[in-house]
Amino acid sequence: MVIYIGADHRGFNLKETLKEFLNGSGYTVTDIGNSQLDPNDDYPDIAKTLAERISADRINGMGILICGSGAGMSMVANRFFGVRAATSFSPDHAMALKTEDDVNVFCIPADFVKPEDAKRMVSVWLQTPFSGEERYKRRIEKIREIDNSRNQ
Repeated sequence: MVIYIGADHRGFNLKETLKEFLNGSGYTVTDIGNSQLDPNDDYPDIAKTLAERISADRINGMGILICGSGAGMSMVANRFFGVRAATSFSPDHAMALKTEDDVNVFCIPADFVKPEDAKRMVSVWLQTPFSGEERYKRRIEKIREIDNSRNQ
């Protein structure tokens, strides 16, 4: 598994913290940007780059996007085929996102989450398997059908 991580200026410091944490935990991490703090960057550019990677590698790719509210990154990422992005505020919520929706792009609101809480949230999300319950699989399949109808 490859974890792609990206952040705009509001999430840059948290991205750097999480990148170090994930590397130290043995994960393969690819930083898609920014490589330095840029107060003039725009979250759609970063979210697009990461979502394209996840869309192309839905089997082995997972993504983490960080901006001020988490909402902007999530909105952009969800426009790409096969991407299921959601913003989380707690470890319990992170578990539900993975268990029920098999979220493959985890969005973090840097303005509302402390670094230690973000580490716990990411750990829970990465370690929680999708439940595979029929109702959840059915719902994800409906999302795929919507993706397929938009890409024709």
